[in-house]
Formats: sequence, structure tokens, C-alpha cells
Amino acid sequence: MGHSRAYPVFRTTDAAEAYARAERLVALLERVDDTVFVEAEVRTVAEARRVAALLPDPAADPAPPVDAERAVREVDVARAEDAEIRAALPLCVSGDVPLGALGRDLPRALGAVTASVDWHGRWPDDRDTGRPGSNQYDGVQLVLHGEEAEGSEWTPHHTVLVHLDKREDVSRARRLAARVGGEVLRDVRIGW
Repeated sequence: MGHSRAYPVFRTTDAAEAYARAERLVALLERVDDTVFVEAEVRTVAEARRVAALLPDPAADPAPPVDAERAVREVDVARAEDAEIRAALPLCVSGDVPLGALGRDLPRALGAVTASVDWHGRWPDDRDTGRPGSNQYDGVQLVLHGEEAEGSEWTPHHTVLVHLDKREDVSRARRLAARVGGEVLRDVRIGW
């Protein structure tokens, strides 16, 4: 058990450009999982319905932190009445989307919610260090309206992160960032 190391490598207020950079990084992965994990924090019924409509089988859980008095339970946004959704807000709506089913219009479709799009995979073996890629920790993450891999506060910025095995150092993140016109923007953080 453990976590990846997340390096932010690109930040912009242009969601379409952030998505394009993330796609370019995904193309560098040696292997990409068959599904992409999408998670969005919604604060209104309309946002919950809009995000759930983008996901084949969405789950919706109360967004952390959860009040001690409020029961943690999943809400079926597709079938729930507006009042039930409203009572559970804010919610994290999430689901797996088949690889290739996402389009460049995803950031526009998600709107102004804080969201994460996670492509898990494996980077090619690193010729410079001799270290292999990691099936467990490698990947690319796009955080829309946020800057952190986990639990980001809303910002007008969109951030692209590369995730690496915890044994990797910043040099590999720098090389990956440079391949898409980015750079490591700050110190490493704990990832997924």
C-alpha cells in the first residue's frame, strides 16, 4: 500500500489547453487503463445532474468533510428527487468512463465545478535511471478548477499532474513535463 508522487507540470486558466496537455502526456504512457476515473464536487442539483449525465454509472457520496450528524450514504442522482439531492449537497459525483469516450468538450461539459480526470497507466522504463514504470502508481491527472491531486479548493486554474512511483525523483517528472512544453511547478505532493 502506498501513494504515488504527484508533480504539477502545467497550469492555465484555459481548460481546453489543460485537457490537450493532459492528452499529450497520456499518449506518452506505455500502457493506459481501459477506464478513466472522473470525479467532481457539485454544490447544486443542476451540477449533480449535469455531471452524472456524463458518466455511465455514476456514484454520488457526500463530499468531505461530512458533518458528524449527516449520514454518509450514496445518492442515486439519476433516480433521486431534487429534494433528496439538495439535502445531501455538496456531493462528490464520480465514475469510470471507457477510455476514448471522453472528448475535448469534457471541461466545458463539467462547467465550473472542481473536478479530477485520472488516467492510470504505466510510464515506459526510464532509460536514464534504469527504473521500470509502475502499474500501480503511474498516470496523468487533470484537475479542473484546482491545483492539488487530492481535495483541491476551487480556483480559476486547471492543473495537469504526472503521477510516479514513490521511488522516482523529480528528474523523471521534469523530463515528462518538458515533452509537452511544461515544467515541474512546485514540490512533490502525495498522489493517489
